[in-house]
Amino acid sequence: MAVTDSVADYLTRIRNAQQARHRIVEIPSSKMKKTITEILYDQGFILKYKFDNEAGKHGLIKIALKYDPKTKLPIIKKLGRISKPGLRKYVKCEDVPRAINGLGINIVSTSKGVMTDKQAKRDNVGGELICYVY
Repeated sequence: MAVTDSVADYLTRIRNAQQARHRIVEIPSSKMKKTITEILYDQGFILKYKFDNEAGKHGLIKIALKYDPKTKLPIIKKLGRISKPGLRKYVKCEDVPRAINGLGINIVSTSKGVMTDKQAKRDNVGGELICYVY
């Protein structure tokens, strides 16, 4: 079965793995998914990640999910797609929204690459809103 929206599939795999309390989730790789994974790691939402280029046509991304040590709840509370293939959402640099008043992040695909909402505002670029994480 061909996946039409690979980013939505990526987000769903992470959500499902967290719900099932898995430690590691494996996702088919792409350039966009690799940069989103790096952003999630830099922002402290995931524990570790590894790009396995040997597996499959494009390779695999192995993500070690992060859980709270005391409550055992996932660090990522919500993870959702904003711009969909049927309805793209583009914003100017001054209109880039903040996820829950800056507590979460929005991931934006700009002409300067994929970055967080804070980086997009700092670099004064707009683009397509990919997803939100908090």
